[in-house]
Amino acid sequence: MPARPPLTILLAAPRGFCAGVDRAIQIVELALARFGAPVYVRHEIVHNQFVVENLRRKGAIFVEELDEIPDTDAPVIFSAHGVPKAVPAAARQRKLFYLDATCPLVSKVHVEAERHHAAGNEILLIGHAGHPEVIGTMGQLPEGAVRLIETSDDARTVLPGNPERLAFITQTTLSVDDTAEIVAILKERFPAIVGPHKEDICYATTNRQAAVKSIAPRSDRVIVVGAPNSSNSLRLVEVAERAGCPKALLIQRAHEINWADFEGITTLGVTAGASAPQVLVDEIIDAFRARYDVTVESVVTANENIAFNVPRELRDDAQPRASRRVQG
Repeated sequence: MPARPPLTILLAAPRGFCAGVDRAIQIVELALARFGAPVYVRHEIVHNQFVVENLRRKGAIFVEELDEIPDTDAPVIFSAHGVPKAVPAAARQRKLFYLDATCPLVSKVHVEAERHHAAGNEILLIGHAGHPEVIGTMGQLPEGAVRLIETSDDARTVLPGNPERLAFITQTTLSVDDTAEIVAILKERFPAIVGPHKEDICYATTNRQAAVKSIAPRSDRVIVVGAPNSSNSLRLVEVAERAGCPKALLIQRAHEINWADFEGITTLGVTAGASAPQVLVDEIIDAFRARYDVTVESVVTANENIAFNVPRELRDDAQPRASRRVQG
């Protein structure tokens, strides 16, 4: 049997689950444990199919809109990405029992948007059209109150009604470098523009991108473990290539690996998006161990110890919820 070729895997840290994702998954699991199945979840709780399927097996039912949910006493959970104000309003109208798993850092952006609107500012939201977080943030205010800026070109051409009454907010999962470029253009064009007190791009997005930048120049290839609809995972692929890696690939599971993409490599960078669990990272590393003589080197650029509380209704000291449903 021929000797396996040597391969150094540079394992970026931080990687994988962030506090907001961890909290969202915990909310679904605690709701299932406390109230029993089914638990309804509007939109994927986080953008990872493995996580979604795991929760589905435990009794979570995923829907895109509330009108897919029958009249029920079962909990209804809003995803980590946040929802427009119309969604909880509709839930209240139907007397649904809902739990909000919106990441607190996304909620912070919602509060900023409302504060700027109340102050009479026109709001520019830097983000990606169609992403659930952007839909949720724009949905905090009346239609037309928030204008979306996706690119540097948008920043160069946008014409606000009153440049003296202008503010910007951002999606939390953007490229740090791209966003900095867009913000610089806006500030040059509109010196009076008001930004967030603290950057909107979340700590986890920033840390994961910094970690990838540290391994990319040393890597022949970089694998980002994540889903194709995960904004922060897609940004990691872009960041890796810009930072000097010849090719970065987004891979969800080990069976998706196209081994031809890795022929002749000696160093592989590995990271994971904020909604990808460690078990999928381990699965991919094991797949390489089967073909290579692997040495894993952990490259740590930051330590994270952030945690967010779950909703009051799910805490150990919560009062039992009155329900018409028979618990059995």
